[in-house]
Amino acid sequence: MKKLLIVTAVPNALRAFLLPFADRFRAQGWRVDAMAHGVSACTECAKVFDRVWDVKFSRSPYHPRNLLVAPSKIREIVVREGYDIVHVHIAVAGFVTRYALKDLKKCQKPKIIYTAHGFNFYNGENPLKNAIFLTLEKLAGRWTDYIVTINREDEAAAKRYGLLPAKKVRYMPGIGVDLQQYNLNAISDAVVVQTLKELGLAPETPLFLSIAEFIPRKRHRDVLRAFAKIDRPKVHLAFAGCGPLMPEIQQLAAALGVANRVHFLGFRRDIPTLIKASVATVLASEQEGLPRSVMESLCLEVPVIGTEIRGIQDLLEGDCGLLVELGNVEELSQAMTWILDHPIAAKAMGKRGRELMANYDLQQILNLHEALYAEALEQVKQMVSV
Repeated sequence: MKKLLIVTAVPNALRAFLLPFADRFRAQGWRVDAMAHGVSACTECAKVFDRVWDVKFSRSPYHPRNLLVAPSKIREIVVREGYDIVHVHIAVAGFVTRYALKDLKKCQKPKIIYTAHGFNFYNGENPLKNAIFLTLEKLAGRWTDYIVTINREDEAAAKRYGLLPAKKVRYMPGIGVDLQQYNLNAISDAVVVQTLKELGLAPETPLFLSIAEFIPRKRHRDVLRAFAKIDRPKVHLAFAGCGPLMPEIQQLAAALGVANRVHFLGFRRDIPTLIKASVATVLASEQEGLPRSVMESLCLEVPVIGTEIRGIQDLLEGDCGLLVELGNVEELSQAMTWILDHPIAAKAMGKRGRELMANYDLQQILNLHEALYAEALEQVKQMVSV
C-alpha cells in the first residue's frame, strides 16, 4: 500500500482545500494521513484521513517551537510510518517539515513535495524581508524533491533563483475549485432572496461581499474606507470571515458612519449563496498565492475587484474583473462605483470569469497531482533498481 502524508500548519487549510485529495487517493488504495497543529480536534479531518497527527506548529514563522519542538515529532512519525510521499503546504509548515526530514537516510526518506501557497518573498515586499525569506527557501530547496507553485510570479521566481532545477518546479493552477459546488444552477433564486432577507435586505439591494480572514494583510480597512466614499445609501457591504481584527473594523465602520450598511457575517457555510447575492466581490489584499474567494466568485459569474498583486492578477487577466492599485482607496471606491453604474458590463465580466475557471477545475488539479506522485514514485523505483 502506498502511503501519503499531507502536512499543513493548521487544520483549517486541510478542511478548506485538501479533503478532496484524501478522497481521491484513498479511493485508489492509498493510505492518506494528515499532520497539523490541533488536527485531532477537526471532526471532518478525522473522517476523511486514515490517521491524523498533532504536531505543535505555529503559524508565525518566528515562533521558537517551530524548530525546537516540531521537527523531532515529525521525524519520528515519518520514520515509523514509512511514507512514500510527504506533501507539505504553506510556508511555515513547508520549511519546518523539510528541515525535520533533511538528514534521514535514503532508505527512510520519502519523496518530499512542497506546494507554495505564495512565497513570503514577493514583488512589493520589504527588501530585507524578501532577502531573508528567499534565503530560507533556497536552503529548504536542498531538502525538496519538487516545488509546486500556484501562480506565475512564484513559478518564475522559483526558477530564476534556482530553488530547484527548473524541471522540478511545477506550476499548477491552484489547488482546485469544485465547479459543481460553485455552479449558478445549484443555487436557487429563492435561497438567495431568503439569505438577503436574513440580512435585512431586499432582493434588489446592491451588495458587495469581501471574503477574507480579519488579519492585516487582507486590508479590510481599505475596503471599508472605499465603501464609505460611495454616497449611495441603498448599497450594502458584507464581510464574511473571522479573525483578530474584526472588532477594530467594526469600530471603524461606526466611526465612518456606515455601520448600518455593513454586515459582519463571521464564519459562513453558505459562501456560494452569498456570492450569488452580490454585485461583486472585493479583495484588497497585499499578499496572496491564488485566492480561493476570487475563483469561487468567478465560477458563479460574479465579477471581482482586486488589487494588482500576484495570484489576483493571474485570475483577472482575462478581463473578469477590475484591478486596482494596492492601498489606493480612491481607486477601489471608483471600481465599486463602476460596478454599480455598469451592471450589464459587470455581468459580462463575470461570464468571462466562468469560462476561465475551466482551467482551475478541481478534477484537473487532482489529475495533475496524480501524475506528479506517479513520477516521484517512478524515480524511487529507478533508484532501487540501480
